Amino acid sequence: MTDKTLFEPYTLGSLKLANRIVLAPLTRNRAGKGFVPGELAATYYIQRASAGLLITEATQISQQGQGYQDTPGIYTQAQIDGWRKVTEAVHARGSKIFLQLWHVGRISHLSLQKVGAAPVAPSAIRAQAKTFVNNSFVEVSEPRALALGELPGIVNDFRQAAANAIAAGFDGVEIHAANGYLLDQFLKDGANQRTDEYGGSVENRARFVLEVAEAVVKEVGAERTGIRISPVGPVNGISSSDPQPQFDYLVDKLDALGLVYLHVVEGAPGGPRDFAPFDYDSLRKRFTRTYIANNGYDRELATERLNAGKADLFAFGHKFIANPDLVERLKTGAPLAQLNPATLYGGGAEGYTDYPTLAG
Repeated sequence: MTDKTLFEPYTLGSLKLANRIVLAPLTRNRAGKGFVPGELAATYYIQRASAGLLITEATQISQQGQGYQDTPGIYTQAQIDGWRKVTEAVHARGSKIFLQLWHVGRISHLSLQKVGAAPVAPSAIRAQAKTFVNNSFVEVSEPRALALGELPGIVNDFRQAAANAIAAGFDGVEIHAANGYLLDQFLKDGANQRTDEYGGSVENRARFVLEVAEAVVKEVGAERTGIRISPVGPVNGISSSDPQPQFDYLVDKLDALGLVYLHVVEGAPGGPRDFAPFDYDSLRKRFTRTYIANNGYDRELATERLNAGKADLFAFGHKFIANPDLVERLKTGAPLAQLNPATLYGGGAEGYTDYPTLAG
């Protein structure tokens, strides 16, 4: 039997992908007035459209869902129109693109919220984390606990954002339930100390995520809905005392909803893959459709795990920032350029669309 490679076509639901390489969602803080993605964003995604699938930077579903300066939204007509320019450009290059739907929860700042309101969270527990506002990193603000009656409104915001994404021409959406943001906060008992039906047990803490996923699936279809999780990642001060049973249960339920893919950050995002004990193979076995593996992958490790049946697609993040032609570099074994940390967040073209390709 011939070994599989990262560079062969792959069928994701009804979509034909050119290869098994995915652009991971990467926050770059370069949205324009009204949190609208501009021409630079279109250029940025076009440059990386050799990936079989592009997943956009996290995109807030509402003003309440914003946690950082200059991140794009998907809740106004101007934002929909701005994103449509991106999707049309990417499709013209033959790639597919999903929009990542985002509510940051407690990882926000008073200055970003309507009339300076407190950020929201499952419980009024302040995260040991920072956010990026006024071109600098500052401590996140103290959150307030969401009332039970507010939760359906946020579920509806996710549903409407998914509908808006399809209207903007996206091939699908990815629900952001990772990295210590709102949905992850509900999942993990380090942030969720509720005593109602959304707190306490594994089943209760998964309830809100599953309600969001069900609403999005009903709106845009399961073949257009993926989800991202990070079972043990400590990003944004998040923690869990029981990640294995918690995520085994969640993935069983997500699989029953028919989601097109499960995107898993293995280990600590941007850090060690063995950050904490966790059986990712258990998730792989429970989810019967596409498994996207993320964190610390290179060509060798991805190829090894692909042929061992551990994953179907592989998401690359930081490597894609400085290497817009990452697919070609991986295929040919060319050296990878290094990113400039000083230009990661905010600004203009520098460190965003000016990284050279091998072809110059």
